[in-house]
Amino acid sequence: MKIVQNLTLLIGILVVFSCKQNKRADQLNSATVYSGGDIITMAGDSPTYAEAIVINNGKIKFVGTKNEALLFAGENHNLKDLKGKTMLPGFIDAHAHFSNFSSQAIGAQILPPPDAGANNIAAIIKILKKWNTPENRALTGWIFGAGFDDSVLEEKRFPTKYDLDEVTTEFPIMIIHISGHFAVVNSKGLELLNITSETKNPEGGIIRRENGNEPNGVLEELAAIPYYAKALTPQTKEASETFFESGQDMALSFGYTTAQEGRAMLENHAFLAVKAEENKLKIDVVSYVDYMFVDTLMNTKWNSKTYNKKYRIGGMKLTLDGSPQGRTAWRTQPYILPPDGAKKGYLGYPAIPQDSRLESLYRKAFANNWQVQTHANGDAAMDQMIRTIRKVSSEFDQKDRRNVLIHGQYVREDQLDSYKELDIIVSLFPLHTFYWGDWHKEIIGEELGNKISPTRTALNKGLRLTIHTDAPVALPNLMRMVGISVERKSRSGKLIGAGEKLTPYEALKGITDWSAYQHFEENNKGTIENGKLADLVILDKNPLKVAEEDIKDIVVLETIKEGLSVYKR
Repeated sequence: MKIVQNLTLLIGILVVFSCKQNKRADQLNSATVYSGGDIITMAGDSPTYAEAIVINNGKIKFVGTKNEALLFAGENHNLKDLKGKTMLPGFIDAHAHFSNFSSQAIGAQILPPPDAGANNIAAIIKILKKWNTPENRALTGWIFGAGFDDSVLEEKRFPTKYDLDEVTTEFPIMIIHISGHFAVVNSKGLELLNITSETKNPEGGIIRRENGNEPNGVLEELAAIPYYAKALTPQTKEASETFFESGQDMALSFGYTTAQEGRAMLENHAFLAVKAEENKLKIDVVSYVDYMFVDTLMNTKWNSKTYNKKYRIGGMKLTLDGSPQGRTAWRTQPYILPPDGAKKGYLGYPAIPQDSRLESLYRKAFANNWQVQTHANGDAAMDQMIRTIRKVSSEFDQKDRRNVLIHGQYVREDQLDSYKELDIIVSLFPLHTFYWGDWHKEIIGEELGNKISPTRTALNKGLRLTIHTDAPVALPNLMRMVGISVERKSRSGKLIGAGEKLTPYEALKGITDWSAYQHFEENNKGTIENGKLADLVILDKNPLKVAEEDIKDIVVLETIKEGLSVYKR
């Protein structure tokens, strides 16, 4: 009997051991080992490298030496040789407008050089004429394009309806300024939008006019933005699919594994929610809902710290002023060069003039513990943001809200001190130094022009910092953003605030680790560490080992989302 008992016990032990071994084998059956290149973990305040990593079931399971990784992965692993290329955590843009990537990817290419060829109004007209085909018009019913830039155009002015009427008066046209804060429509577009000489300017927006009260086709801020959906909403399911795929493919090609919809209106949210339900999202997308729609959307299942089919709502978006390069940012000092039709002493203008209205919006967010992203470019807008948040925050207990200043182009040093005091993350936009550095000096002066996007000053003051593309304001090229943040040279090659340069490692932190923190996702993303999502990018060169002027030209070779390759160049 004792022998039988011992045999039974031995068999039981072997079965348990075998089950454990089989379980481990099952877990690691599809394990992939990456090695053979520079793997920058982005963990810590200085660069650290791993020789190899093991990923399985969408997560990073091991980070260490190659021999240890191979041993950990077991016999059935898949070995991937990086062939000397560089691996980083997947990129997370701290502020962009993902649902509008498609308008840049698929619309008329009216960006100026080096991104496209629209360097004068004649070129814009030529590009729009070429794009004007029945197939393209069938997408939305409009001729559209995004990215024209009056600061770079040879004429140094906005196109008007008269210019666009040279393309066609039969079909509506809408072109969107590179800032995203202005549109120009042709005569047919004005007709369809029902904008006439009798139409009043909305609060926070201007319909530019001439010959008395006649609209000239240029629409500013809230006279423009609510109409974007008219020209950019696909008319059919096939068009919607074309739009979505083109925008998502663009994001993947630049290494995005988490994208942001930085100002979700009802249409943007509906578009993304449908794509999520259809399981079409290949990367995570987090939306920040425009304040006008929070009562509708913040009570839905999408408002969550966790993703539902790769989509979630992260909080509320407030916009307090406009575009600095478009000269609608609200300042305390007059613009040296006012925009067309503005008088001397022009300061820009607020989007929400009444402090009481802004206080009530912040109060709603604080009461519901919503994260708030606040767009403010001019220092007057940031004064308004600071005084209203300071008042409202004193009414509530301190919590980990991670509220964010978006852009802060003309932020003053005393305002950075206030943001530090109020525990506000500053997400700055150093792409401006290349695209509009020379222009800023023309419109606000040499001294202040060198102080735009003060990334080094923010870090020195101990603020939490991220950087962003604001795409489709600029192409969603995150490596170009990293390079420009390091180099800080304008189109003409001039240094724009040399003392505000980031190191390459800091700039990379701004689109990985630090941006993950901004989105409350630091436990799952942003660094290559055990247990985190296998969100990864592979680059053709190591940004930490090339000359600073070469960083912006580094390209993404592969984008990996939760262990799956979703893009290969």
